Amino acid sequence: MTPDPVEASSGWGVLHLFYRVDARRADDEPGGAKHVLDAVERFTADGTHQVLTFVVLGHKADLGVMAVGPDLARLQALQHDLARAPLVPTWSYVSLTELSEYSATEDEERARLAAEEDLTDPDEVEARLAPWRERIAHYREQRLHPHLPAKRSLCFYPMSKRRLGVDNWYALDFTDRKALMAGHARVGRTYAGRVLQLITGSTGLDDWEWGVTLLADDPAALKEIVYEMRFDEVSTRYAEFGPFVTGLVVEPAEALRRVGLEA
Repeated sequence: MTPDPVEASSGWGVLHLFYRVDARRADDEPGGAKHVLDAVERFTADGTHQVLTFVVLGHKADLGVMAVGPDLARLQALQHDLARAPLVPTWSYVSLTELSEYSATEDEERARLAAEEDLTDPDEVEARLAPWRERIAHYREQRLHPHLPAKRSLCFYPMSKRRLGVDNWYALDFTDRKALMAGHARVGRTYAGRVLQLITGSTGLDDWEWGVTLLADDPAALKEIVYEMRFDEVSTRYAEFGPFVTGLVVEPAEALRRVGLEA
């Protein structure tokens, strides 16, 4: 029986699952990969729910699965279906896609045009705002309803904002936090086209406040963006980072073959 859908009022569910292969079960239960492939096919059959599979570098896991979609019940069903395969869970992370509360508003863009470009003529302002609205709409759509790209490498880590003495992010005024995040975002935008950043909210859902998924064809770009952003005040004073997991993104059948599971 298909469970009733459970959908958030805003955003999609995001589930990161990490496994090691149970080699003994894999030997005793031929066709273990088929359980995974069938589960992924069921999950993605509607054309909306998406999966990325990746083989993990290092010993934190063998296989990673990133699943995204509106129905949390469908996400849980995928998790349950994968348990039939000879896989042992090593870690998981639950989050929701979300918009940033620090995004620029249209009023702020109008004020910027007036202050920085001396634009006050209504027709000129409107001509400049039209493409801005289009960019913002695309950005918001991608944040809330992302399309997972076919990049070659992936890095995932959770993070929270620090609440320690004078370095308490939540004790700052909203205006100060927004100004700091604007500078942080400027660094991130310099990697547009090289790194796709999917930042998902997990406050109240998992142990950290956000999950960060970075996707890039060049693995060096994953290292560079995290390194550069750590010099920004948002990171140097106010960020706490969880464990990092890095992998190579490949199609499900190939990922399973690489970790020793055959269909």
